[in-house]
Amino acid sequence: MVATGFGATILLGSVLLSLPMATTTGEPADWVTALFTSTSAVCVTGLVVVDTATHWSVFGEVVIAGLIQVGGLGIMTLATLFTVLLAGRLGLRAKIALQTETKSLSMSDVRRVVRNVVLFALAGEAITAVLLTGRFMIGYDESFGDALYLGGFHAISAFNNAGFALWPDNLMGFVSDPWICLPIAIAVVTGGLGFPVVFELARSWRHPRRWSVLTRVTVGVSVILIASATLIYLATEWNNTRTMGALDDPGKLMASFFAAVMPRSGGFNTVDIAAMNPSSMLVTDVLMFIGGGSASTAGGIKVTTFGLLAFIIWAELRGENKVNVGHRRLAEATQRQAVTITLVGVALVTVSTYVLLVLTPYSLDRVLFEVISAFATNGLSTGITADTSMAVHVLLAVLMFVGRIGPLTLGSALALKERTRRFELPEERVIVG
Repeated sequence: MVATGFGATILLGSVLLSLPMATTTGEPADWVTALFTSTSAVCVTGLVVVDTATHWSVFGEVVIAGLIQVGGLGIMTLATLFTVLLAGRLGLRAKIALQTETKSLSMSDVRRVVRNVVLFALAGEAITAVLLTGRFMIGYDESFGDALYLGGFHAISAFNNAGFALWPDNLMGFVSDPWICLPIAIAVVTGGLGFPVVFELARSWRHPRRWSVLTRVTVGVSVILIASATLIYLATEWNNTRTMGALDDPGKLMASFFAAVMPRSGGFNTVDIAAMNPSSMLVTDVLMFIGGGSASTAGGIKVTTFGLLAFIIWAELRGENKVNVGHRRLAEATQRQAVTITLVGVALVTVSTYVLLVLTPYSLDRVLFEVISAFATNGLSTGITADTSMAVHVLLAVLMFVGRIGPLTLGSALALKERTRRFELPEERVIVG
């Protein structure tokens, strides 16, 4: 149901973007371009094969913003919301479908969960839009209408971790402007935490001891990743004149923090990604693959999965047969799910990278970067996607689709198919390592 919902929305978006009125020239976009852009928008990725600002008309940009909004909230969440509004009640099948998309921790009061998810998303986007609109009016002399359009579009794109921007160089023109960079970065982080985590923080942010394992791992790992990445980018790009070297010290700090936040699945950039040092690109690869929080608008294998793997490794190194997170024991089924999702992700990235290396003349670091960005629905790019062939565009579109719904549906399927074996086989120790 999730895959069908996303697929149908992508096809609808492709049809709308292929209309003559969707482009600035008045000529219909070719089908692959429309399909790629629609997939990137619905899967809240941000990779593009044509410049969003110059190729698409206002109608096309509005369609893209609408697809981002639908993809961010989740097709199943919207469908169930309409069911509530029209029928006034939810059946068991609809409840299960909704829980699959939002990963609600409980099936009780599903209608309240849906309402809170929608209201929270709209409120976050509205606050970000107000801040950006004011800045565009005051700092860049935009008219109220233009400023509101720019603020609203980028607020939707930021909160949903989409990375679409209405400038050819993304946000590089605002690299030192905290009134643009900080609202967008905060929106990306908030949207990437995940709805269950945000709701729990809103209820008990003063009492960390009461937080669930999901909230503890998501918040803890997110803080560690953003802080460490900021320091790494500062160190590796400090003297790189093609990225941050020409900025003053506060500008470098701002650019480093922004660059550390965006691999969570934000997709915006204020420095030239292709000009980064190889070490910085490698760090970005890792951050993109990890992604954001579970049940969020972010992609990747999720910080929860990464954090649980760290606890599993730590328990194994200490020789403990149980994995404990805080004052809770981690279920063995959850451990297997985390390992499975990670290894499947590694396999998809590896195979796709090999295929793209065969189809393109680009180096491994650039191809790997584009592949991880597509799989993690991130949107950061070294600029090679637009110059590749139609076959590569189709492959990346498929990878974006799989990356968006893959971890979601795979995790749900593993949880729903858990069963207890009624017999045990004789144990045998195998040499490992």
